[in-house]
Amino acid sequence: MSWFYLVAAGLFEMTGVLMINIYHRAKSIVSLALLILAFLLSFLFLSLALENLPMGTAYAVWTGTGAAGGALMGMIFFQESAEWKRVFCVFLIIASAVGLKLIE
Repeated sequence: MSWFYLVAAGLFEMTGVLMINIYHRAKSIVSLALLILAFLLSFLFLSLALENLPMGTAYAVWTGTGAAGGALMGMIFFQESAEWKRVFCVFLIIASAVGLKLIE
């Protein structure tokens, strides 16, 4: 169940990052509320995951998910550069998170 919580925390982290960009573009109370809610849920699920997972692994996977997801969402939704070097770096982040899970 801890890995489910960690995945949920990572997805809410990605949502929070997306909402930062949306709030920056159009400052509305709804986007601000969604930004705050996403990060609150991210921290909640991270704290639940930390009950059974090592802190170093959980934090690395959580931040990696947010970083890789944020970069991919920027490429997909905001026309940020998707050159092969950036995609390769995102792949390295994901591979590192998977590696931490495999050796846990």
